[in-house]
Amino acid sequence: MSETPLAPSATAGLDAWLSYLEALHPTEIELGLERVQAVAQRLKIQPGKAKVITVAGTNGKGSTVRYLETILRAAGYTTGVYISPHLVDYEERVRVNTQQLDAQQHVEAFQAVEQVRGDTSLTYFEFGTLAAMWLLQQHELDVWILEVGLGGRLDAVNCIAADVGVITSVGIDHVAFLGPHREGIAREKAGIFRPGRAAVIGEPDFPADILAELHQRSIEPARVGVDFNYRRNSDQSTWDYVGRSSVLRGLPLPQLPLPNAATALKALEKLALPVSQQAIKEGLQHARESGRLELRAGNPKVLLDVAHNPHAATFLTQHIQATLPDMPVFAVVGMLQDKDIEGTLAALAPVVTQWFFADLAGPRGAKAERLAQADAAENERPRQTFANVAAAFDAARAAAVEQKRETLVLVCGSFYTVSQIPQTE
Repeated sequence: MSETPLAPSATAGLDAWLSYLEALHPTEIELGLERVQAVAQRLKIQPGKAKVITVAGTNGKGSTVRYLETILRAAGYTTGVYISPHLVDYEERVRVNTQQLDAQQHVEAFQAVEQVRGDTSLTYFEFGTLAAMWLLQQHELDVWILEVGLGGRLDAVNCIAADVGVITSVGIDHVAFLGPHREGIAREKAGIFRPGRAAVIGEPDFPADILAELHQRSIEPARVGVDFNYRRNSDQSTWDYVGRSSVLRGLPLPQLPLPNAATALKALEKLALPVSQQAIKEGLQHARESGRLELRAGNPKVLLDVAHNPHAATFLTQHIQATLPDMPVFAVVGMLQDKDIEGTLAALAPVVTQWFFADLAGPRGAKAERLAQADAAENERPRQTFANVAAAFDAARAAAVEQKRETLVLVCGSFYTVSQIPQTE
């Protein structure tokens, strides 16, 4: 039986605290709100006067959060954001007015949680979520924007009742925790909705049975395709948002996914804070998220995206077909072994010229050979395997340069994969 780890000293740094969090709980994920709510009450966590937006979904959460943040900031509101996971540094998880907080502030938040949790066991994510909320309440903010980690109903973020709950999409992922069926996954995500509070669904094919259940709970969400919609204009540089009572024309086409921009605008409508069309335009233009449709210019071009399931991979493929057509694509892919590897690679295959599969380290990381075998069952494209992402990336770039034409190196499959690409590349 393992011993309970000792909490870091008062002078310990962020790395020591993160190691402590990793060792504190016997499992990485344990769904349930009882423990988190108990510690939140001891911390006296309350948003106060701040409005709260909670964003759940299989894919699209990060970009929706970023749209909400940049538009609200352009409108003059103060914002606090909590996201997970981080791409490179833990400090990415909390932003106040778009700025990351420093390591010492995170340490102080961890100390605050540790001082009140007593013998209540918390997972890494739960501990970090409580610390993030503690940090947000240290500032007098107008809006908290909270990204759900997994599911919704039993996720630690759901210990706060949101003024506006948002579901971006519903796909198959985290099967071990959420089950293999869209209906069950949608039900878990819909657990963030509360009677009497606003709800927004950006998933166009939301299960009817779950909508009926929400109706029985007196929850009537605004739905894409029913209560709001969007359309790309023929000039390919602008789009229109179409609501039930208003139309916003000539909005700038954003870098991040357009469906999530429309969902964010409906969420802002429901938040009922005044936001001008000029602020919306400015916020859309400034919305950027590392590792989400992140295109780097050069020869070859490099596209980074954390797509790691079939739903996200399908969107990524459609994006490449629409914006970078007829370009040879050299795909650097590393994945976790508990993901739908076959489905994800099949969704990417239509645009891939050559695969460069990479091992991912750690107990959850899949071997490159596993990916190569999964693809070989369906496709005849050339493939190579590498011991790490850096080697695969170097090989893909070299192969792309040899083409003597404009080419694309795509890096995707996991947050871990994209995080291995230097920020300066």
